[in-house]
Amino acid sequence: MYRVAICEDEQQQRELVRSMLIALSIKSNIEFEIELFSSGEQLLSHYEREETPFHILILDVEMNGLNGIQTARKIRGLNRLDEQIVFLTSYPEYMVESFDVMTFQYLLKPVAPSILEEKIMKLCQYFQALHKKFLVIKSAYEEVVLKYDDIIGIEAAKSLTIKSKLNFITSHGTYESKGILADYAAALKDSNFLQIHRSIIINLLHVKKFASGVVLMSSGLELPIGRSKIKEVKDFYTKFMIMRVNEYDSR
Repeated sequence: MYRVAICEDEQQQRELVRSMLIALSIKSNIEFEIELFSSGEQLLSHYEREETPFHILILDVEMNGLNGIQTARKIRGLNRLDEQIVFLTSYPEYMVESFDVMTFQYLLKPVAPSILEEKIMKLCQYFQALHKKFLVIKSAYEEVVLKYDDIIGIEAAKSLTIKSKLNFITSHGTYESKGILADYAAALKDSNFLQIHRSIIINLLHVKKFASGVVLMSSGLELPIGRSKIKEVKDFYTKFMIMRVNEYDSR
């Protein structure tokens, strides 16, 4: 499932693009979660509130208030660099100005459904090519795509109603799913993740500090380290930090 934001100040155009994506979803069997925004300010507010981000932003360039390019620039300024941006406009002269916000595509209105479908399919292929950086989990009745770097930790949770329940703790919220923690520990061991307790895996990128048998994560969450794992965890984290410093120095 891919989250798509359509930001367009004309309702008819918003609904037109939305209907194109729905038609593409039916044809391609790719699920899109679509949200509509009537202004750049509204979309920017979504990001400033740190709500769930989008994979794709479809932005009208000519809007009242913040135009599409200004909106994209402010979103990039919030360090949101992974969103793929598609601009829609009636004026080709804006194309050069759009380059500095890392634009995936610049489409002239009126956009033919076949053209939009082609570009969105290319974006989906791009995301699929990055599958090693994303984790797809089944949460409730939908599939959720989680970026590795956004995952703070994975926790095996006790539940009377759900067998093998797992909580995926991220920068944007916690998602419930099912699975075997050891399987995730093995699959993610080469991607900055480490099992610190029989029921907890952490992302080392989110570690702030260690203290008295616990680890403090970037979100403020404190997680216990298994007694038998304290030395192993600290040694592993030290090697991880040395490796990161060496990578930084080599750039």
